[in-house]
Amino acid sequence: MKHLPSQPALPIRLLVADDGATIAAVAALLRTLALEFIVANVGAEQASTFLRENDADALGRRLADGFVYHVAEDDGAIAGFIGMRAQQHVFHLFVGRPWQRRGVARRLWEVARAHAIAAGGAAPFTVNASNYAVDAYTRLGFVRSAPMREKNGIEFHPMQWSEQAN
Repeated sequence: MKHLPSQPALPIRLLVADDGATIAAVAALLRTLALEFIVANVGAEQASTFLRENDADALGRRLADGFVYHVAEDDGAIAGFIGMRAQQHVFHLFVGRPWQRRGVARRLWEVARAHAIAAGGAAPFTVNASNYAVDAYTRLGFVRSAPMREKNGIEFHPMQWSEQAN
């Protein structure tokens, strides 16, 4: 869905390692959405592991390890964010409920993809989509590239995007 003229595009910026408050806000958004969409139907131990592996400390470590994150902000609130690993793999893409279906995920993907290409990344880009996110990634031009898989009780769908397919 494209932005309507009355909906100006939200600013998107790089997330930097020394921006602790934004990292905490990103982690809080991830936790909220993961509880609803990713770990709602898994055991307590698997949910706890997933949430711990995606908390603010883990995000900070990923930034230090070279992951690149972009955040969309709306009047000081984190509307959404995307994280890329190795300039080719979408590691995280989350959009807060109030901003869903308003083009935020598409803009985040376009910014992250352009940044990755400028840094030497190339198609095919990949993602492991949760059951709830497959349709969103399909709208972004991703296609399933392998059967559904499971890791630590979390089901996901390997998908890829390439310039030739879009």
